[in-house]
Amino acid sequence: MPLTLREMHTYCDDLLDTARFRDYCPNGLQVEGRHQVSKIAAAVTANQSVIDDAAAWGADVLLVHHGYFWRGEDEPIVGMKRRRIAALIRADMSLMAYHLPLDAHPELGNNAQLASRLGIKEAEPLDAEDRSSVGNVASLPASMSVMQLVGRVRSVTGREPTVIGDFDRPLSRIAWCTGAAQGYIDKAVAAGADVYLSGEISEPTFHAAVEQGIVYIAAGHHATERYGVQALAAHVAEQFALDWRFFDCENPV
Repeated sequence: MPLTLREMHTYCDDLLDTARFRDYCPNGLQVEGRHQVSKIAAAVTANQSVIDDAAAWGADVLLVHHGYFWRGEDEPIVGMKRRRIAALIRADMSLMAYHLPLDAHPELGNNAQLASRLGIKEAEPLDAEDRSSVGNVASLPASMSVMQLVGRVRSVTGREPTVIGDFDRPLSRIAWCTGAAQGYIDKAVAAGADVYLSGEISEPTFHAAVEQGIVYIAAGHHATERYGVQALAAHVAEQFALDWRFFDCENPV
């Protein structure tokens, strides 16, 4: 029996436990398309090129990490937003987006998937008192140098990260949170991490790392968040015997 859009939406919401998150955007179904699902397109962000490629492939659902309707954005559907939504409607293709819930899932999430690729195990929450916290901290499998860790990050992400701090410092405990989570650096320090890895870097991050004696690695927002949506799409496709495909879009940020 074909999977319905409603069934997929309910399954993903329950799987990712969306109700426990205070997020900056609506999680789940954002634009409704046809009601049966056989092909899932996955991508980091629902930008125009991804929509066009997914529609050409014949996707029923575009499943992304970065969707639309962010808190504080202009509400009128004009310009770029109008063109994107119009393309989705023309293709009768649904848009489903999961932000913080997809960062945080202990198996399918961006943080868990990146950690697995870096060989990091037994992660703990970076802030155990916050139920919607998405950061993690763990001991490295073995003490390593900054350049050894940077080499792993480079190999996984396929890009050169920005590194701040003492390159001679041995590393044994790492904190990480994918995307634009540079503001968690103080939590990483409080958790006793030697190094904090995230996606982006901002001007204050440099000073926070230097003055608090922690190594900071900015490995790219897009680069660190490519893996969760692929894991989610693959999981749903396997559960319901669907086709899926990842549509990447080069982004240097």
